[in-house]
Amino acid sequence: MNPDPKVSFDNTAIAFADQSNAKLYKTYLLFAAMNNNSLVKMGGTMMRKALEWHLPVKTLIKKTIFEQFCGGETIEECTPTIERLGKSNIGTILDYSVEGEGSEQSFDHTAQEIIATIERAHKSTHIPFSVFKVTGVADSAILTKVQKGQILTAAEQTAYDKARARVNSICQRAFERGVRIFVDAEESWFQETIDQLTYEMMALYNKERAIVYNTYQLYRHDRLDVIKRDYENAVRDGYYLGGKLVRGAYMEKEARTAQQQGYGNPINPSKQATDDLYNAALTFCVEHADRIAICAGTHNEDSCYVLMQLMAQHGIQPNDERFYFAQLLGMSDNLSYNLAHAGYNVAKYVPYGPVEAVMPYLLRRADENTAIAGQSSREFNLISKERARRKKQNA
Repeated sequence: MNPDPKVSFDNTAIAFADQSNAKLYKTYLLFAAMNNNSLVKMGGTMMRKALEWHLPVKTLIKKTIFEQFCGGETIEECTPTIERLGKSNIGTILDYSVEGEGSEQSFDHTAQEIIATIERAHKSTHIPFSVFKVTGVADSAILTKVQKGQILTAAEQTAYDKARARVNSICQRAFERGVRIFVDAEESWFQETIDQLTYEMMALYNKERAIVYNTYQLYRHDRLDVIKRDYENAVRDGYYLGGKLVRGAYMEKEARTAQQQGYGNPINPSKQATDDLYNAALTFCVEHADRIAICAGTHNEDSCYVLMQLMAQHGIQPNDERFYFAQLLGMSDNLSYNLAHAGYNVAKYVPYGPVEAVMPYLLRRADENTAIAGQSSREFNLISKERARRKKQNA
């Protein structure tokens, strides 16, 4: 049941209002191609090889899949996307989607780039959050050793101390600029280390409101218990808990690693179990909004309806700054634009970075759209519906 009659996720006129007929047709062709699983796999392989061999395909990639899912190669190139989304009351989350090389130099560079997104957000009314992955500024092998309680070598301890300093410099700048920042979730074998770093930052910078947000992957069966524990710790220690709620991004890898290493799979046994846990987490967070601020990062219509209903039941206004919805650029515009049109707080993740460097991200998006049941078909059908509506209107 739709708790807010002002919102219909089937309203394609609102969903694609800022796309010209030409842009809509281009999007139609892209999703038609992505509907073909074998074509996506073959195309991904060809794109990787072409870039490895320095063939002149960058312009083609930039004008197709890159343009659909990324804002640009630099923060400055993202400006038209930020402004376009802003006109529809949709915020931007600049996501530096370059996967680190693992060197201290690359970690320093990434930290400075994240700080640059914070500075850009500080100057804009259309950028409500920044975001970063801890593995962009720290060695995952060291994070894993810390989680296992293993003794670090002197060199590893130095590297870990530098990593903590980078995380602190990012969160401190976010605090100073009044920009909320997401710490992304990653693989379970070093997630506890990331969690602990994030709690340290919350205790420092979330005294007055949620600035630092941890990310909870609700496809893990223990995450609601973790949210409840984190809430109790926040109350006890006098800070606000920021939480970005997502379903998760590493399901196959998590299951495979658990089997290989002989421990229990941390992933829920079914999609329904994940959906139920996600919605239960939304319920808990809304019921404890005195101390929790959340961003519901979801492409799931039912979960959006659940959060809308919970907010209404608890007398929380759609534009309450403690509650945000978020989707990825280029996907689920029927959710983002219709929610924003009805006055809810909405933001789009806008990845950016050099074309070659963000290819792993782009190929994951293409794989996701074919792997998630009906995702590509849903996008394709909505676009087709809007094209048909416009043709009828102009007949």
